[in-house]
Formats: sequence, structure tokens, C-alpha cells
Amino acid sequence: MTTSPITSRLLSIGWCVLVPFVAVAVYLGLGTFAVLLIGEPIVATAVLGMLVVVLVGSVRIQRPRWFAHAPAPQPRSEIPGFGWTVGCAVLAFLAGQSLALWIYVTAGSVGFDASNQTRRAAGAVATLLLTLVAAPAGEEFLFRGLIYPLLRKRLNILVSTLVTAVVFGLVHGNAVQFASTLPLAVLLALVYERTRALWPCVLLHMGFNLAAALSPAQPLGALANPVCAVFLCLAFAGCALRLYRRVAGGAAPGAVQGTGGESAMQ
Repeated sequence: MTTSPITSRLLSIGWCVLVPFVAVAVYLGLGTFAVLLIGEPIVATAVLGMLVVVLVGSVRIQRPRWFAHAPAPQPRSEIPGFGWTVGCAVLAFLAGQSLALWIYVTAGSVGFDASNQTRRAAGAVATLLLTLVAAPAGEEFLFRGLIYPLLRKRLNILVSTLVTAVVFGLVHGNAVQFASTLPLAVLLALVYERTRALWPCVLLHMGFNLAAALSPAQPLGALANPVCAVFLCLAFAGCALRLYRRVAGGAAPGAVQGTGGESAMQ
């Protein structure tokens, strides 16, 4: 039975909403339970990250077909080089930091201040464990390991990337962290699409968090203006566009086949 284009589009939109909503709702529910059980938010979030790795990792191992989507990964020789990917990651970091600092200097952020206060109260060891291990691993398994491949079952690369990136930013709970992580999320989705592996995403995420923790405040503070923010965001957009074209190959956006063999959201 052939599905009409309108029905197919409505199903794709519903899938686009349902997948991230259910995944994030379960994630936040487990997080709330962990906080109530452990009592310390940072430690509870670290435990939650490791739990996500175990749960999602187990499903990916036991049911790999659930996360497979067309087209098949391109040969390793076609994957963008390490230097190019790192360059895009540096631009993603600078663009996100510049935009986030500009927002913070201009409007402030109660949520961001509360997040920093919670981290300071938890101590250096717990914060480092969360920032450099649990958060990168848990978030990558949730967003690039679960949400993104499920979205790609029915949606094209561009829509799946943008939806995953926006939801990833929103989960951080404040405008400053949303702005700082959005370019990173775009890059990580494209890296996963190209490699179909989570370890490069986890390593890039760790590097991003490490750079954010170690970068001196004064040089980054110089980026807190609209000119730098716009310039760096445009530079990253150009880099991401080039990477997207290489990831998408010669196929036109929207030509990806869905689970039922129909053309996904065009």
C-alpha cells in the first residue's frame, strides 16, 4: 500500500517530535529519580550519564538494525581528515563561546549562574568527573547514539542534525549553554553521520568541555561582542556546510530512504 505524500510528511513530522520528546522525557525522569536517590545533583547527573551509556550501548549492541539507516557509510578514505574535523571543532568552540558570552554580558542568565553554583558546591572531583567523562559519554550515547539515528530512519541529514542540535541545547536549561553548545551539536551530528561511530563524538565532546574548563577568561571575554559572535558563527556555518556536503555525498537532500522505502521528509 502506497502512502500519500501528505501522510508521509505528517508521519515524518510526528516522528520528528515523538523521538526526542520520549527520549528526553525518560532521560529527565531518570535524572530526577537519581537526584532524589543520591541527593547531590552533580553526582546524580554523573551516575545518570553512565547509566545512559550502559542502557543505550546495550540496545545498540543487541539491536544494531534499529539504529541503521540509508545510505550506508562511505569508505574510510572518503572521511574528512583529522585536521579538518579538529579545525571545525575549534570554530564550533569559538563561535559557541562568543555567542554565549555576548548573551551573558548583555542579558545575564539566572540558570547559568545556578548551574555554576551547583558545580562549585559539588567540589572539583565530582565536577571534573561529570564534565570530562560522564556528561560527554552519556550525552553522546543519548543524542548521537539514540535520538539522531532514530530520526534518520525517516528524516534527512539536515533536519535530523538541526532537531538533535536544538534539543541538545535546550536540555542544558539556559540560553547561555544553549548558545555555547549549539555549534558543537551540529558538528557532532555530522561526524556521527559520516562515521556511524560514537567514539569520535565522545572525544570531540570531551575536548570541547576541557577547552571550556581550561581557557582563560580574559581572552574569551574579548569575544563577548556581536561582531565576533556573528563573524565566528558565519565561519563555522561555512565549515559545517562544507562538511555537510561531503557527508551527504552526491545525493540531494531529502533523497534518503525511510523505513518503508519512501522518500523521507523532502
